[in-house]
Amino acid sequence: MSIAQIHSVDELHQYLAQPGKKLLFKHSTTCPISAKANEEFQAYVQSSGTPAAVVHVIEDRPVSNQIAEDFGIKHESPQIFLLEDGEVRWNTSHWKITRDAIKEAVNS
Repeated sequence: MSIAQIHSVDELHQYLAQPGKKLLFKHSTTCPISAKANEEFQAYVQSSGTPAAVVHVIEDRPVSNQIAEDFGIKHESPQIFLLEDGEVRWNTSHWKITRDAIKEAVNS
């Protein structure tokens, strides 16, 4: 399963409008913590059928800001959201982003 990269607010809203469970990961390409979280995220997505998308927070800051605004959740990076039918079901950040944590959230 490939991970979509979201570059615009339009793409974000199209992604959020899709039904079912999906993951959204905010990734800072300059942060070592985010690099580790990204490895965990990628590993989970490769082993699951869960749709997933990534936003690079530095390169696509307007999209990152829109996520914080739409969800009413303070921006952090790295940060991951489990979404279902446009609602945030679970989110976490930094070292808490692990393959097992994601799996548990998706399966609960």
